[in-house]
Amino acid sequence: MVSFRILPSDVPKISLDGYKVEDGFELKVISSEPFLKAPVSMDFDNKGRMWVVEMIGYMPNLEGIGEEVPNGRITILEDWNKDGVTDHSKVFLDKLVLPRGLAHVYGGLLYVDGPKLWFVEIKNDKPGKKTLVDPVYAEGGNVEHSSNGLMMNIDNWIYNANYNFRYQLKNGKWIKEPTSYRGQWGITKDNFGRLYYNNNSTQLQGDYVLPNKAIRNRYFKPSTAENQRLTNNRVFPIQQTSVNRGYQKGVLDEKGLLKDVTAACGPLVYRGGAFPASYNQNAFVCVPEVNLIKRNILTFKNTQTTATQAIEGKEFLTSTDEGFRPVNLFNGPDGAIYVVDMHRGIIQHKAYISQYLTEQLAAKKLDTLQNAGRILKITSKAVKTHPIPDLTKASTKELVALLSHSNGWIRDRSQQILIQKKDLIVVKELINLTKNSNEFATAIHALYVLEGLNALSFTTLSDVVNQSKQPETIAHALGLLERFASMPNVAKMKTTCTQLLAQNNEVIDLYLSMSLNAWLKLSEATFLPILTEIDKKYAAQKIYQEAIVSSLEGREENYLNAMNPNALLRSSLTVALNNRQKKEMNPIFVKEKNTVDNRTKGLQLYRTICATCHGADGKGIQDLAPPLKGSEYIDGSMRRLAAIILHGVSGPIQVNGKLYQLNNEMPALINNKEISDQDITDIIRFTQNAFAKEGKGISVDDVKKMRERKPDGNGIFNEKQLLETDFEK
Repeated sequence: MVSFRILPSDVPKISLDGYKVEDGFELKVISSEPFLKAPVSMDFDNKGRMWVVEMIGYMPNLEGIGEEVPNGRITILEDWNKDGVTDHSKVFLDKLVLPRGLAHVYGGLLYVDGPKLWFVEIKNDKPGKKTLVDPVYAEGGNVEHSSNGLMMNIDNWIYNANYNFRYQLKNGKWIKEPTSYRGQWGITKDNFGRLYYNNNSTQLQGDYVLPNKAIRNRYFKPSTAENQRLTNNRVFPIQQTSVNRGYQKGVLDEKGLLKDVTAACGPLVYRGGAFPASYNQNAFVCVPEVNLIKRNILTFKNTQTTATQAIEGKEFLTSTDEGFRPVNLFNGPDGAIYVVDMHRGIIQHKAYISQYLTEQLAAKKLDTLQNAGRILKITSKAVKTHPIPDLTKASTKELVALLSHSNGWIRDRSQQILIQKKDLIVVKELINLTKNSNEFATAIHALYVLEGLNALSFTTLSDVVNQSKQPETIAHALGLLERFASMPNVAKMKTTCTQLLAQNNEVIDLYLSMSLNAWLKLSEATFLPILTEIDKKYAAQKIYQEAIVSSLEGREENYLNAMNPNALLRSSLTVALNNRQKKEMNPIFVKEKNTVDNRTKGLQLYRTICATCHGADGKGIQDLAPPLKGSEYIDGSMRRLAAIILHGVSGPIQVNGKLYQLNNEMPALINNKEISDQDITDIIRFTQNAFAKEGKGISVDDVKKMRERKPDGNGIFNEKQLLETDFEK
């Protein structure tokens, strides 16, 4: 294990001049190079130490050549002299290929290496026994579109961004089951357990309901309950920066400033309990292309969540340092926000980086900013941070007490450690906590500790549902009650349903409608009328209709025939029935792994077929092929370009005013049965993005038409034919 310490006097001084955080807060660099390089994610262990994922191999140059080199690592950062700044680091794992996530769970470490998801035991800060959890976790060919996140939620399931599966270790076995596909880079949660995420061009998305509640019907995909855009995408940078599509109309304003996000990532719902109360459960979002972090105020109104810009026209954290690349945010054990700053010039992957951005980065020499990295810490001036606890020394009783802590990180980790301890002596105390009502969701944490200890019962959950004053706690308890569905409990459950409906609470009614699937299997006559009452009460609200369809999996026709549903529900049930007849499931139940996106496939094909002669950078290779950058054949007709790729071309040929006397013909791909029309379309789209002055579109149909445009003579185009043929006819 590589380990080193630097004396405080030798730690590099990192200036934060040009960084401005919202009034009332302080920003501090707590770790930087040489302790780490290219950090992309992090987690804290039970001692409160930082473990950082370093994706050193990402875009090592403007051409992205060398990404497969196993130079990634996971590093433990420590503060031996307790001054709040890293002074010691040691490598826990190295020789990793583009690692992108980690999580301290089940007493070990879950992490990503290449496409694989591993779990490793930790023995005295050294890796122990390794278990392969998922061999295809991050398949997909492009880091920008590979699974990441690995976030343990309050329901004891581990969720991801950019993937349609969740994980859990149960009785010594890893469970992998479908969940909804969410976001691109980074995932977070609120105190209730709802999930939030985003993608490049959508700064904040989220689910209105708890995960896996609205997708019980495999033949129906909800459109309202999940994957909702919560706010607009406006961004307010303080300087002009290099933006990938800056040449396109409407991307920049009249001052040259970015108008809407183009690389949003790493969202965080703040749950630290060490900021002023108005910041609790605010949603923060990284916007690295313009070197800032946004703050949104979340509003929870019954069955809907919305977000609004915290201060109009002003961002939470801004910087004039173009190397500041915040890519992930985390709540810390002290209640602070920790910012993972990849700190580099290039953040766009080669498959997507435009010629426009490539030239800007090169001109600013931002492509030379490599092998740096920072962890920044944001604290409030008005509220003290919490002491960083050493949970490895906490007793079972102390851990139970910590389920009521104001810091969500401490509550979450205490919940998991209690489950790992398997100490059933605390069951009675936990049951008492399930009747607690506070803003920290203590009762919900207690419920899931009991669930993890296999200490729940129908009686306990019924008591929670019937006695709790907190609709959110009742919502979770209703879901957990389904595992106790049995004929002896049907009458009691019916009474519970009747009492809940009488409360006329929108949240309770929504989760009741999503929690009857198992009960319907026992007695349709008892529970179909419950759904009918909810149907009538919320006939115009689509989220309730989706919830009912979720519970009715396999019983859609029975409900249609017997219960006379309203028009909205009738329509949704008909969709589910038609899908079942056509055997068309919600894609999450069919998709086993991520596939390579078209742009990345185009890059891969270009490197395999074209780069040998034209160069990885598109600048051409002496005596082999002319450049693509600056070529009128790249900037001109896309159909002509397709015809060249299909039928080949022979020299001499002029490109950008220079004559190229080539000894070899460019080979035709028309007879290569392994290369499809879609493949050629992907190649052209990649070359347009990477080498054209301004990208143009092309379709598979365009390529098909060019197959028939065979040139006269030997079947290979020459320059004269290329210039005189009208390919648009």
